[in-house]
Amino acid sequence: MANVKLFESKKIRSQWNAEEDKWYFSVIDVVEILTDSSVPKRYWSDLKKKLTHEGSQAYEKIVRLKMLAEDGKARETDTADTETLLRIIQSIPSPKAEPFKQWLAKVGYERMQEIADPEQSMDRARENWQKLGRSEKWIQQRMTGQETRNKLTDYWKGNGVEKKDEFAFLTNIIHQEWTGLTVTKHKDLKGLKSQNLRDHMSEAELIFTALAELSTRHIAEADTAVGLQQNAVAGKKGGKIAKDARLALEQKTGKKVITKENFLPPAKSKKKLK
Repeated sequence: MANVKLFESKKIRSQWNAEEDKWYFSVIDVVEILTDSSVPKRYWSDLKKKLTHEGSQAYEKIVRLKMLAEDGKARETDTADTETLLRIIQSIPSPKAEPFKQWLAKVGYERMQEIADPEQSMDRARENWQKLGRSEKWIQQRMTGQETRNKLTDYWKGNGVEKKDEFAFLTNIIHQEWTGLTVTKHKDLKGLKSQNLRDHMSEAELIFTALAELSTRHIAEADTAVGLQQNAVAGKKGGKIAKDARLALEQKTGKKVITKENFLPPAKSKKKLK
């Protein structure tokens, strides 16, 4: 799960590994924040040589993961888990080192809280969306849609759908039925790479996505759908309900619901929601 954490309003790219139950953070982002270096890559390169020379095990535990770069493309970058990152920080003389260590501890604690109480995760998501300039109306629709999504996936989990690729398969069936596009094609239309498609949907796209998934769950429950194939049938039916509603709205307004607009910064994309 890719994510962006904020330390003193500065972004730190991060990724949650559910199997290992730990966060991985972009080392370059951390180095840039702690050193205020204009060339953090060079600083990190020199530090890696120093760590290797000293025989430190920290460098050996660096993991290369794909994260979103400044140009909007997913590129491999050096990442470290909390334990390794703390060792690296010890080698960086910075007045921000101690506040950053406290921040790391807070991030880990918050994750444990979210696992115990998922509602806290949504509260923090709301805060992040507010910091990114999303309107309250958009945030409410995004959160409502996520709740609808969670209820659908809970149904799948309880009725013979378990693997991640099966979840993706069913999601794609629903999405393609109501939009006429696969999830990948919809992301391409918006100029997205590794970003979450729903975080760049318009209010209308969020509403119709929620309608498609709500309809799918109700149909699956009515048909007592079990397993991948039966839930795929329910997904196609649910998606069609949202498709028919979309076409009716487009006919009345003359405006397309599916749009290429997104929330990417202007530097990364010329397509931006007004």
